[in-house]
Amino acid sequence: MAQLQNITLQWYSQWRKILGELVATCMLVFFACMTCIPLDGIHPNPSLYSPIGIGMVIVLIAQIFGHITGCHISPAVTLAGIIWGNTSISLGIAYVIAQSVGAILGYGILMVLSPIDLIPGSVCVTQPHVEHSVFQSLLFEIVFTGALVLVVCSMWDPVNEHKTEANSLKFGLAIVGLIIAGGPLNGGSMNPVRSLGPAIWTGKWTSHWIYWIGPLIGGVLASTLYKYVWIKIEKVEEHKMQPLAANEEDCEC
Repeated sequence: MAQLQNITLQWYSQWRKILGELVATCMLVFFACMTCIPLDGIHPNPSLYSPIGIGMVIVLIAQIFGHITGCHISPAVTLAGIIWGNTSISLGIAYVIAQSVGAILGYGILMVLSPIDLIPGSVCVTQPHVEHSVFQSLLFEIVFTGALVLVVCSMWDPVNEHKTEANSLKFGLAIVGLIIAGGPLNGGSMNPVRSLGPAIWTGKWTSHWIYWIGPLIGGVLASTLYKYVWIKIEKVEEHKMQPLAANEEDCEC
């Protein structure tokens, strides 16, 4: 009986997380893409309008779902979590499916609720800059997603396990900075499903693969680097400092 109860609790806990990722990603695409709709239906919004709006949306979502799901809302972060060891492979696969469904639902709801003339065919669709080669665009997504995942890894670092109060704000501000820097050049996606939702509904698949391959590579490289280089360095430095501290105590005695 106790074993059955444990299985039931585990099942409930997993589905609670999976549903949370679906809703969180739905909210992300809905609200984030809403900031890309021209205010007058014609002219582009001010350059900082969307980055700041998207960053604040991230703060909102991270505050709501961070303690429930970890607020991955991106396959790149989920893959980094698997490498880090805080997300199982089975849960990671379920997360990616939930994120994909949530992104598609989010953009679909936006199209239903927004006036049709305010949604041109390219709103929130991520596409490379016309002057960029495929390699440049791919490299952009690798670098920018890698930077974002490094921020996430720093939050997962055991050294910072008691410094979680402002994580949602840190995450949101990091997004703002990266979108300001990379948005005009490459769309600033850093999230495969954020690009998937608009592509599904608009039918615009030009270079879409870049926004899957780039972020996933960036997530793998960044999480591997942080886990196997910087955390190891911290442990080595801590080990070297301990004998010195002990000697100092001996001298005082």
